[in-house]
Amino acid sequence: MTYAIGIDLGGTQIKYGLVDDSGGIVAASMRATDSQRDGQPSRVMENMKAAVAEMLDIARAGGWLVSGIGVGAPGIIDGDLVIACGGNLPEMEGVALGPQLADTFGLRVVVNNDANCMGLAEARWGTAQAVGDVVFLTIGTGVGGALILDGRLYGGYRNRGTELGHIHVAGGTRPCTCGAIGCLEAQASVTALVGDYKSLAGQDLPGGGSLLAGAGDAIDGREIVRRYLAGEPVAVKAMNLHFDCLASGVASLINIFAPQKLIIGGGISESGDFYIAEVRAKAMKLAMKETSEYTVIEAARLGNNAGFLGAAALIF
Repeated sequence: MTYAIGIDLGGTQIKYGLVDDSGGIVAASMRATDSQRDGQPSRVMENMKAAVAEMLDIARAGGWLVSGIGVGAPGIIDGDLVIACGGNLPEMEGVALGPQLADTFGLRVVVNNDANCMGLAEARWGTAQAVGDVVFLTIGTGVGGALILDGRLYGGYRNRGTELGHIHVAGGTRPCTCGAIGCLEAQASVTALVGDYKSLAGQDLPGGGSLLAGAGDAIDGREIVRRYLAGEPVAVKAMNLHFDCLASGVASLINIFAPQKLIIGGGISESGDFYIAEVRAKAMKLAMKETSEYTVIEAARLGNNAGFLGAAALIF
């Protein structure tokens, strides 16, 4: 059995683990990313190196030989360079992340996009095991995705493609962080859901008042789902907008790729069986029956571990 260290580099947290080649987690932990903000110096590389060192110590103590280090990072990974990550980790823009870690630890290092790693983990050890053609979406603050085609992670030329959160949704009008208008991320992320709910709930109610009165920042995806399940009309309307936009993107991806499985991850996908059921029902009405005949839409299985598991899978 061989082992690898997987690193999931996020804007606020680094999740990492020591993983065996069957997807078993030998050890796992997390630590703050400590990105530069409010004038504070960045400690991203120092914290990543400390995470690797921690896992190497555990591996040595157990007598396990580490074959390499896999890293999932936000942005586009073109060769050794991290680019288009300025919105999350500006100090990593243009950094040759893999070579820096390889020079420090003398191990093989492979870096890829964080959503690609999540999708790879689901294909290797999660919901989409033993399936050759997979589309993976993760729904959170933004929308990310990955493509597994004929059993292999696909990133387009120079790994600059598969930005699935930036396909365009029919009728979408909201500006996206990428600079375009109406992207799937801008219309169907949890950020968009919260924006839709606040816009609807901020309207005056009969007799005065607002559904937002006293709520402040407590309105998040989880709270909106709770209100939706309780039957609150505004939450129902906001969630239906979310389902419609997400289903539009899902149907487009099915029509293009005809995947055997389309996997949806992210915290909101764990809200309950109703979530995937609603997306599935709406998407299948929009997709061509010929392209969707063999597609199964399911929830991701690996949760918060998917990022570092997929990063480790880059080594195996």
